[in-house]
Amino acid sequence: MSIKPINSVLFVCLGNICRSPLAEGVFRIVWAERGRGRDMLLDSAGTGGWHAGQEPDRRSIAVAARHGDDISGQRARKVLLEDFSRFDLILGMDRANVRDLKALAPQAARDRIHLYLDFATGKAADVPDPYYDDAEAFASVYRMIREASEALAKRLEASVSPTSGQASSTI
Repeated sequence: MSIKPINSVLFVCLGNICRSPLAEGVFRIVWAERGRGRDMLLDSAGTGGWHAGQEPDRRSIAVAARHGDDISGQRARKVLLEDFSRFDLILGMDRANVRDLKALAPQAARDRIHLYLDFATGKAADVPDPYYDDAEAFASVYRMIREASEALAKRLEASVSPTSGQASSTI
């Protein structure tokens, strides 16, 4: 059985200012720590465009910075139709995001859309939206995303192991 290598990942939440920018930034660091930083296209987007062009929520920026990650250069954007052909893997932060993504996606791309924690860790759970909560909620979401990013990196590395004589640098 042949598994298509995953060369690009899009992280999606509602407004692209809290969870998905954190997921993009954290996964970028985790992937780079494994010596693979330049071989994966990573991005984030929101199912809604209310915050398009804005930087991530100040609390997301702060919690990321406490862990050595600068996500302040990211800018919110809405999911585009071309994202469904541009990205090999599209990870919604919660079930509503996944539902909205599948409603937007062409039929042929729906199998690329998954619930983030379920795909990464096997736990069918949502990453809760911390927007209306305090800094501790952002810290909790950060820890959840960090754990899931480690699991996702391990899973993606395993999917490109050189078991068929192909180099693992295809991701």
